[in-house]
Amino acid sequence: MTTTPTLPVPAPVQSGRAAKLAVRAEAAKTRLSSPWASLIAVVIAVLWTVPTVGLLVNSTRGEPGPTTSGWWHLWGIGSGFTLSNYVDAWNGNGGTPLSDYILNSVVITLPAVVMPITLALLAAYAFAWIDFRGRNLLFVAVFVMQIVPIQVALIPLNTVYVRFGLSSSFWSIWLSHTIFGLPLAIFLLHNFMKEIPPSLVEAARVDGAGHVRIFTRVLLPLLVPAIAAFGIFQFLWVWNDLLVALTFSGDTTRPITAGIQQLTTQFSSSGNILPSAAILAMIVPLIVFLSLQRFFVRGLLAGSVKG
Repeated sequence: MTTTPTLPVPAPVQSGRAAKLAVRAEAAKTRLSSPWASLIAVVIAVLWTVPTVGLLVNSTRGEPGPTTSGWWHLWGIGSGFTLSNYVDAWNGNGGTPLSDYILNSVVITLPAVVMPITLALLAAYAFAWIDFRGRNLLFVAVFVMQIVPIQVALIPLNTVYVRFGLSSSFWSIWLSHTIFGLPLAIFLLHNFMKEIPPSLVEAARVDGAGHVRIFTRVLLPLLVPAIAAFGIFQFLWVWNDLLVALTFSGDTTRPITAGIQQLTTQFSSSGNILPSAAILAMIVPLIVFLSLQRFFVRGLLAGSVKG
């Protein structure tokens, strides 16, 4: 009885482009995992955290500590540890309670995140999968809008809002954040859509699916990481925004950032209360980012390497 010798199966030969990508990925992995890269990352993280630590320390120092000495003196030089600053900040230092401003921030932020995502999804699908005249030129124009300073649009927008009776309302803030966030949203979602294999869309078209069914049944479930990434980014940007809030908000529509600014009056700098109010304003975005961090990183890295 003879036995047939088993021949070794040759390894699949990678194409030139795939081999180059593999070499680059391995080189990048080596560089990023080196001890020097880890040390630099730790140093940057520490330097980035120092201002927050200083803010936290000043928020627990009594008067006149925060206004007369640096935070590195901790609770020395005539100022002891206290939590009364948080109580005063939450109560608005005799004015509007900070809870009202936080509620306004929630009312502003949620629509200001949903509206640009909804519009950007439709625009990104059109740019990625619908062939129409001037598509590339229009997409370049959308991309260029990312580098236009928002300050140049504040006065024209305010003029339009006054004309239509939307001044100092939530609509003026929602529309402003939607307008300013659309270019980045369209660019991010378009690039993600282009990474989806065209065979999926072609197969859906062969089965008789139209644009609506392709968008909702095929592409939308695959876009969750990109939607989450932009949603978190937009949430953080809108929540921490002060320029748009000061320009378009009114007495009853001020968000938390403008509310903190109201704590400073011409008679008092509130140097011991402002750090506490800033820490209270950081709680919500910090919870959102930490709870959804994996979606944020996955959405930003998705499609970054294409084999």
